[in-house]
Amino acid sequence: MPGTASLPSEPAIAHPAGVHATARITAAHNGRATTLPLLHSDGPFHLRRLRPRGERARVCVLGAMSAPLGGDRLALDITALSRARLEVTAAAATIALRGSTPDPATYDVQLTVGEHASLHWLPQPLISTQGSTVHQTYRVELAGTSQLLLREEQLLGRTAEPPGHLSTRLTVRRDGRPILDQHTAYGAPAPAWDSPAVLGNHRAIGQILLVDPEMDPPPAPVVLGDPVQGHCVLAPLADSPALLATAVAATPEQLRHLLDAALARLSGVKT
Repeated sequence: MPGTASLPSEPAIAHPAGVHATARITAAHNGRATTLPLLHSDGPFHLRRLRPRGERARVCVLGAMSAPLGGDRLALDITALSRARLEVTAAAATIALRGSTPDPATYDVQLTVGEHASLHWLPQPLISTQGSTVHQTYRVELAGTSQLLLREEQLLGRTAEPPGHLSTRLTVRRDGRPILDQHTAYGAPAPAWDSPAVLGNHRAIGQILLVDPEMDPPPAPVVLGDPVQGHCVLAPLADSPALLATAVAATPEQLRHLLDAALARLSGVKT
């Protein structure tokens, strides 16, 4: 696009305990369309500009190396400035693997959405494999007039494989006020993560968060699914124009079916 530029990828900084890398995306509105003045690839994150969809600029995150491994410190910093419209996807699942060090890997995602801007964060699943340890955080900062669609999925182990240890924290602030702060942990040494009170036999977890100040009045909570294949609960957040769908399922296919059904209902309440 005219008026946009990409920074060249820089070599990831090698550390004895893993790779330290931060990739950055900035979307801006030039009065006519959304541009991408900053695409900075780093480490395992290779950023590719995709064809826009309507007024929405699109970026795909490609994996340039196996990551996260033990000891890695990885981060994505994504900003949609005022009136920008941005969608970020991923080409493949992120596979957390055991590294050469027992140190945990960290995977931090910072999402910032400005006034009257819109950001869709739609990655592929994060797979926790046996022997891996990953601490993932999402920090989301929203302006009062911004819109967010966030979808995330985690798969605990590959076929017939126990998972590693995966902890995730999602913090969302709107106009400086927290509207969601949740923490989950799966796999040993997390206590009771596979008990009937938490996941039971389910090994696929996901959620969709929609924040939209122009949303129609949010509906009453809805439960989708069944006891065998999995459940999805769609409910409004307190004192905020936001809906959260949280799903657990036995397989990735069943999880995707539940989240797709939830997304269809979310689309029905958007203006």
